[in-house]
Amino acid sequence: MAGILAWFWNERFWLPHNVTWADLKSTDEATFPQAEDLYLVFPLAFCIFMVRFIFERFIAKPCAIALKIQANGPQIAKPNAILEKVFTSITKHPDEKRLEGLSKQLDWDVRSIQRWFRQRRNQEKPSILTRFCESMWKCSFFLYVFTYGVWILKETPWFWDTRHCWYNYPYQPLTTELHYYYILELSFYWSLVISQFTDIKRKDFGVMFLHHVVSIFLLSISYVTNMVRIGTLVLCLHDIADPLLEAAKMANYIKSQKLCDFMFLTFAVVFIFTRLGAYPVWILNSTLFESWEIIGPYPSWWILNLLLFIIQGMNCYWSYFIAKIACKALSKGKAGKWNPLHVSKDERSDIESSSDEEDSESPEKSPHTATTTNGTNGYLLTGPCSMDD
Repeated sequence: MAGILAWFWNERFWLPHNVTWADLKSTDEATFPQAEDLYLVFPLAFCIFMVRFIFERFIAKPCAIALKIQANGPQIAKPNAILEKVFTSITKHPDEKRLEGLSKQLDWDVRSIQRWFRQRRNQEKPSILTRFCESMWKCSFFLYVFTYGVWILKETPWFWDTRHCWYNYPYQPLTTELHYYYILELSFYWSLVISQFTDIKRKDFGVMFLHHVVSIFLLSISYVTNMVRIGTLVLCLHDIADPLLEAAKMANYIKSQKLCDFMFLTFAVVFIFTRLGAYPVWILNSTLFESWEIIGPYPSWWILNLLLFIIQGMNCYWSYFIAKIACKALSKGKAGKWNPLHVSKDERSDIESSSDEEDSESPEKSPHTATTTNGTNGYLLTGPCSMDD
C-alpha cells in the first residue's frame, strides 16, 4: 500500500519542478493544504445530509404548508394485477398495439387503460411538497455558500487580478476562511453523490453523477496541490446561478407564474453569461495562459485543465437546454409573454403534471400539445450543482 501511495502521489507528476511535498508541510509561520484534511469531508458530508433532513422537515415543510402546498401525492391507480405486471415487467409506456390487446383482455376502453398507466407512473413521482422542500434546501445552501464566498474573496488580490493565483505558487498560505470554504463545498458535493440516489430521478442522472465525480476529483486535487486560489474563483462563479434556479422552481410550485417567469429569465441570463462568458474568459484564460507564463506546465497541470474543460463541456450541455426551453417558451407564449413552463416537450425529465390534471384532459386533446402546470418543465426541474457546478 505504501508503494502504491508513493507511486500515486509522485511529486514529479503533481507538483511543479523542484517542489516536493515536504516543501508544503505546514509550519508555525505558514499553513498549507494537507491531504489529511480531506478526511474531514466524509463526516461533514454526513452532517450536511442530516442538516438537510432537519431543514426540510422543520423549516421547509412548514413554509410549504403556509404557502398552501398540499402534502398529498398524486391519485393512486386502481389495483389491477394484469396492468401492474405489464407496468413492472414489460413497459411503463405501452404502445397502441399493446393497449388494444389489454383493452380486449380486460374489457376496458383504451382511454381508461391510458389513464391507469398515467396514474401509476405518477405514483412513483414525489409530491409537490417534496419537490418544494428539496428546492428550498438547495436554494438556501447555494445562497449561503455564494454569499460567504464573495465575502471572503472580495478582500483577496486574486479576485480582482487572476495572475495572483500563480504568483509564488505553490507557496501560498491557506487561511482559515479559505480552508472552511473549500472543505464545505467539497463536503456538499459528497452529500450530493449520496442524495442523488434518493432525490427526484431525472433523465440526466448520468450527466449529473459524472459532474459530481469530476467536481469532487477536481476539488480534491486542486486542494492537495494548493491551487485553492483559482479553485475558489471557479466555485464562486458557478454558485451564482444556482439559487436563482431553485427560487424559480419554488415560485412554480406555489403557482406564482409572474415570479417564476422573472426568476427563470434572470437565471437563464446569469447562467449563460457566467458559464459561457465569464468562465472561459476569466478562469480558463488564467489556468491556460497566465499559469503557463508564470509557473509553466507540468503533468498534473494538463489533468487539471482537462477537468476544467470537462466542466465547461457540461456547462454548454446545460446551456443548450436552457436556450431550447426559452425558445420554445417564447414560441408557445401568448402575445410574446415569457412563459417557461408552457413547453410542449419536457427536455430533462418526464412531464410531471398531476394525475388529476391528466384525467381531466379532454379525449380530443393531443398528448403532444399537453402542457404542465403542477410540475416544472425542462431545465427548471433541476440544475447543475456547482464545480459545481
